[in-house]
Amino acid sequence: MAAPTRKFFFLLSGRLPSSFQAGQCATRRVPACFCSQQATSPAPDTTEDPLKPAGPDFIESKEDFKWVEKLLPRHRIPPLPQHTHYPTPCGWTPPRDPPPDLPYYVRRSRYHQIPVYARFTHQGSRKMTVIQHIEGDIWALEKELQEFLPPIIGRLPGLTVNEVTRKIFIKGLVLEEVKKWLLEKGF
Repeated sequence: MAAPTRKFFFLLSGRLPSSFQAGQCATRRVPACFCSQQATSPAPDTTEDPLKPAGPDFIESKEDFKWVEKLLPRHRIPPLPQHTHYPTPCGWTPPRDPPPDLPYYVRRSRYHQIPVYARFTHQGSRKMTVIQHIEGDIWALEKELQEFLPPIIGRLPGLTVNEVTRKIFIKGLVLEEVKKWLLEKGF
């Protein structure tokens, strides 16, 4: 227990035994800065501009970047697939070109699907239909849905409009009906 106290005393007083000054540290716990090799290292070159950033310590390899590209997420939407006839066997149809002249626009999802989804809350007892990616006058779309849905579901629909997230929530599951209606409109 006495040895660590003595080392601490020597560090504070600045008086080191000759074994420390000769560069032969007696223990491994003493920092390397007390060795004579570090003390006699040459001073840094002061002729270089201190504001100039140092050069890179790595090698740039453009031929190996193909392996990195596979790990990066895709940020671009894939191009629209071209088919001989529509709808395709799976039922997909492209959006109308030019888009419909309406005060609102329902943008397709990243993979060119109609953005109408089912949402289940309260352990599956509350079922909702969600329309996403609405641009323009969201209230005009809500008004048209108020006219379209009553004959289908037999009652006035419970609609909730979220202007911030640009979504419309419809009480009940009317996915296929709303998708078909949006396709007929040209979205």
